[in-house]
Formats: sequence, C-alpha cells, structure tokens
Amino acid sequence: MSETNGNERRYWLDEPKNVDKVCYALYTICALFALADLFPYKHHLHFAFEYWPGFYSIYGFVSCVALVLAATQLRKILMRDEDYYDPQ
Repeated sequence: MSETNGNERRYWLDEPKNVDKVCYALYTICALFALADLFPYKHHLHFAFEYWPGFYSIYGFVSCVALVLAATQLRKILMRDEDYYDPQ
C-alpha cells in the first residue's frame, strides 16, 4: 500500500503483475489437486464414474459454471427497477 498522486491509494492487487501471480498460484494449486487424484488411495465410492481420474475436479468446474449461468438467468426474473428503494 503506497501513496500515489494526491489522495489516491494503490493496493497490491492494483498492479496487474500481482494479479497474475495470484492467478498462477491458483492454477498451480488446482493442478496439484488434480494430479493428487492420480495417486492410489482407498476410495469409498458408490458409482463407477467416481473412480475416473479428475472426476471431482471436472464435476466442481461444471457445477460452478452451471451456477453462474443459472444465476444470470435468475437475475432476469428477480431484478428490481433501478429506483425501487427510492421511488420518485
């Protein structure tokens, strides 16, 4: 956090290189978790597709995308007028 021209404060995530570092760290963590699924460990699963390598990584990603798409459609139904809380 450093001061720049006038009263405008700059934080560490204001720098694009720092945002890139955070993204690369998240990509690395996700890749490590996906790779960890390739090592043998005792499963207590019920269905055959749960044994596929990376199944839960793919399932989580698809579920997240589905939630975002559902939320964008739900917004059209639930959205209120701009002046809902402050009528003229």
